[in-house]
Amino acid sequence: MSTIDFKEFHWMVSMINSIDAGLVVLDTEYVVESWNGFMFHHSNIHASDAKGRTIFDIFPNLDKTWFMRKVEAVKTIQNQSFITWEQKPYIFPFKNYRPITGTVEHMYQNVTILPLPSLTGSIDQICLIIYDVTDIASNRQALQKANAKLEKLSRTDPLTQLDNRNALEKNMSLAQKHYRLQQTISSLIMLDIDHFKTINDTHGHPAGDAILQQLSQIITQTVREQDSVARYGGEEFAIIFHKTSNEEANKFAERIRDKIEKTQFTFQDKIINVTISYGVAQIGSKQGDLWIESADKALYQAKNQGRNQGVIFEHMTN
Repeated sequence: MSTIDFKEFHWMVSMINSIDAGLVVLDTEYVVESWNGFMFHHSNIHASDAKGRTIFDIFPNLDKTWFMRKVEAVKTIQNQSFITWEQKPYIFPFKNYRPITGTVEHMYQNVTILPLPSLTGSIDQICLIIYDVTDIASNRQALQKANAKLEKLSRTDPLTQLDNRNALEKNMSLAQKHYRLQQTISSLIMLDIDHFKTINDTHGHPAGDAILQQLSQIITQTVREQDSVARYGGEEFAIIFHKTSNEEANKFAERIRDKIEKTQFTFQDKIINVTISYGVAQIGSKQGDLWIESADKALYQAKNQGRNQGVIFEHMTN
């Protein structure tokens, strides 16, 4: 090797060991032939200790079947392949030491798998290039969490933590879609607190808020997981009982009404008696606002009949 060739070789090795990316070369038996400084710094395994060992011996928790499938595909098509952190957060369990994303335990990695053809054209070696993308991944995940939180806030009533009116409308549209496509019956309950203005006037609005919160908890604990509960406005609530006829929904609503009547609502050591009235309407083919309107008509009828009771709306137009 000439002096020029030696100098070139020297700086190439120096560059490979200095770049901020992992470089690993494997032979056809997955034995390590090359291992750069990045790999040493993050694995704490020196190149001299890594060479001659299989990658599975060095990283026993590496999914052997999955990894071999990826590598063999590259050798077959003789073209590079990419593995992103979205597909698999990391291949090698390197600890994360970045100060900005210090709460993340492991380094997120993007990996490129490159076929290295010999002079005869056969693929006798595979090169892995490992990129540290922890900051990018963490920032994206933080953004996704923030967006999810904002989305939840946009459909949540802040006082009761139930769905708000916008979320109710979406759930109603979904129920109507299921009815149109599959004739799936659902029923809507509209309920509100009897004499709620009197409670506010007597005990104050903070007491009214406390009643709304306690009542919300009773409703959510009584309905099924598949049902949708929303605060419609003021002291009025809406419940969609999915895949439920009006007779069956009425039984659930009556259970809620009875439980609320027997509950001792409290505010600042004061016991406040609460009852509700409700109306039930089964879904029909032509309603949008008509579904709510029908349940509301039944609700007002229940109030006119003396409150603390429910009424099923019987004459919805289909």
